[in-house]
Amino acid sequence: MTRLTAPESATLEVAADAPMLDQVERWAAVNSGTGNLAGLKTVAGLLADAFAALPGDIRLVAPDPVESVDAAGTIRTTQRGDHLHLRVRPEAPVQLLLTGHMDTVFAADHPFQTLQWREPGVLNGPGTADMKAGISVILAALTALEASPLAGRIGYDVMINSDEETGSQASAALIAELAKGKTAALTYEPALPDGTLAGARPGSGNFSITVHGVSAHAGRNPDDGRNALLAAADLALRLDALKSLELKVNPAKIDGGGPNNVVPDQAILRVNMRPSTPAAMVAAEVALRDTIANIQRDHDVHCHLHGGFNRPPKPLDAAATRLFELVRDCGADLDLPPISWNATGGVCDGNNIAACGVPVVDTMGPRGGAIHSSDEFLIVDSLAERARLSALAMIRIAERGTV
Repeated sequence: MTRLTAPESATLEVAADAPMLDQVERWAAVNSGTGNLAGLKTVAGLLADAFAALPGDIRLVAPDPVESVDAAGTIRTTQRGDHLHLRVRPEAPVQLLLTGHMDTVFAADHPFQTLQWREPGVLNGPGTADMKAGISVILAALTALEASPLAGRIGYDVMINSDEETGSQASAALIAELAKGKTAALTYEPALPDGTLAGARPGSGNFSITVHGVSAHAGRNPDDGRNALLAAADLALRLDALKSLELKVNPAKIDGGGPNNVVPDQAILRVNMRPSTPAAMVAAEVALRDTIANIQRDHDVHCHLHGGFNRPPKPLDAAATRLFELVRDCGADLDLPPISWNATGGVCDGNNIAACGVPVVDTMGPRGGAIHSSDEFLIVDSLAERARLSALAMIRIAERGTV
């Protein structure tokens, strides 16, 4: 390592010595799919015990209720797991937000449940990279920070939510609350295998449009009916036509229909939209509502729109760019391969944080890949590497008082 002060070097050794691999293996061994409330409760308890080693106040926060439309068109409320929140030195002049998630995309009945070594140094398992490893890096970096002479200058909130993989609807209000007044934020999604970070991100919105038609006999009096399934299909095609360089549209599913001799009186279209800029998000919502209105007129049906943009777009502004450059420079001082960042089509809690006006780097976790699949893997050597990187970035933010 070069260009490090003696206190920095001593602090970073604390980060490297943390038992991160043991933690990852223990935490990832418990299924914590977003819908597995029992598994999430167990993992939340394990995390609370681990983070209790840090100073400050730790608590479990009840999730907000989440509404969705089922296949019958009924609005249902879904229960999510508790979120973990740690607050340390809220009176300090520099305030950071560090976030991660304890949930995975793998349900309790998914076949991918166990850990195995793909090769020396590469651990395969559910949630290893995404993101039990990221959580272990948060704890290691903060443990090192507490050993730094600059610790008193910096306070932080740590938020580990239980529903990031399904859009953070049950934790969005908590994220917004904790982001207020923060100097910067770090989120611990995995970096790419070569260490590349995610830069700009699009927004994301999920919508369910329930189309109400009129039932009729398909043979005797079909013209008396109003075919909701046909209207939903037409709506899907018209929404797909809204695609542009600034907007991705994915009509994903239609629920509805029934016997072949009955004109269907209800159908539900599910659509995902991903605008690349805040202006594109506003335009997309206007276009969505206008298209629905045209479908109602042209098919003589009634539509009900449910959902919204739960992830605002995350462009790179000047403050965010400075934070990325700080992380890049810290990596250079640690003799890491050059750190770069690229725009990505994915979304995460970094979108929500950036929408609060806080600069954020949201791929501060270890290197890994094939996430959301049974091939998910963690590059184990990057645990210590990324813990040192985080600790150094936080120390230097404390020194500067800004990014």
